[in-house]
Amino acid sequence: MLNSSLKKDAIEKLKNAVAQYKRSSSTLQNNAVKLHNTRTYGVDVIRKVEEYINTLANTPKEFEKSFNQVRVNLASFKALSEISYDEKEMIKLAGGGAAAGVAAGVATAALAPTAAMAIATTFGTAATGTAISTLSGAAATNAALAWLGGGALAAGGGGMAGGSALLALAGPIGWGIGAASLAAGGFFASKKNKEAAIKADKERVEIVKATRVLDATTSEITNLKSSTQTLATNLEQSLISFTSNTKKIKSFTDFSQDERNLLRAIINNTESLSALFMKEVGK
Repeated sequence: MLNSSLKKDAIEKLKNAVAQYKRSSSTLQNNAVKLHNTRTYGVDVIRKVEEYINTLANTPKEFEKSFNQVRVNLASFKALSEISYDEKEMIKLAGGGAAAGVAAGVATAALAPTAAMAIATTFGTAATGTAISTLSGAAATNAALAWLGGGALAAGGGGMAGGSALLALAGPIGWGIGAASLAAGGFFASKKNKEAAIKADKERVEIVKATRVLDATTSEITNLKSSTQTLATNLEQSLISFTSNTKKIKSFTDFSQDERNLLRAIINNTESLSALFMKEVGK
């Protein structure tokens, strides 16, 4: 009876751990989407600054140098955002003899294009985005899905970007801890009480560890979203104020020294905002 009670208790604790993991997984996904939306807003603000600068004559060369760096900083986000996460195309690619990583990527990305985009842009590195940006059409989709799926197959081997946090999108089943044991049901029914309790406890410990990683990563995503939102909002307000006060001026050389300093500050903040897109989450 004692062993039977231990088995039942261990399985119940495992079920609770899985339920908490799923909640943490969902929270991470939702916050990744929020970060993606905030970054999209930031891209729009940066575009407005660049469009205004392009209307001015005689701008200093340092401005062009800054915007070249801005474009580099945004390359990964834009490349991963502009991939067409079309479900039919993904299934076609996965079934057409593509790499196993693509098939795994489909399982992740097909949950929702927005969520797939959010996960890709949250955990994708600059190198990943730049590599994909050199491709187009189905090849780019294939590469993006292979990258997503590569994380699934690596399960921790490539850091957060290639492991557990990425797979939070798909939930715990298939993550590699053990889909059968995660079900916490039939798998244990045929096991002896003591053996089942030990296995359930081992699985629970792993899931609790993974949950803590997800929660810590979610906190990091939230902080990054807040920083991005604040900088983007302040930058947009600065641009609106500056352009309102200098409507008739069309050449940089016609600005007063104070106005030139304000514009340089706007450019510097634009570059700072774009640098936040380079920040790697979970590393």
